Amino acid sequence: MRGIIVLLVLFLFSPLSDAQSSKELAKVVGSWEGESKCTVPDSPCHDEHVLYQFSVNQKDFPQLNLDAYKMVDGSPEFIGTLACQYHGKQESLSCTGNTSKRDDWEFHFFGDSMAGKLTIEGGKLYRRIALHKIKDK
Repeated sequence: MRGIIVLLVLFLFSPLSDAQSSKELAKVVGSWEGESKCTVPDSPCHDEHVLYQFSVNQKDFPQLNLDAYKMVDGSPEFIGTLACQYHGKQESLSCTGNTSKRDDWEFHFFGDSMAGKLTIEGGKLYRRIALHKIKDK
């Protein structure tokens, strides 16, 4: 009987947590634009004007996908996709890419602004990112 009560409670409250997660993710989902600045002198890194598009991963909720673009002559040029995890209490995201440099992306958002950084090779700061959310038309 006790097991049935536990299952019933979990069943009743799980939609609430999914609904809450969806509401929180809505703060992040969408298009963000800004600057990605290099921090390592004499590296192959280049400062870029960027467009980041966050979307919910339909196969792995509540994971997010980040499609990254750099702007070249006013047009977006696809860079790649990162897998991101949302951390609601910290209002942050942690993302990883599949590269040999063990890249770790971290973003903190404040309303319609987001600040981020890319660290590689176990913690070397490689980029600083400043973004603002683009309003839906």
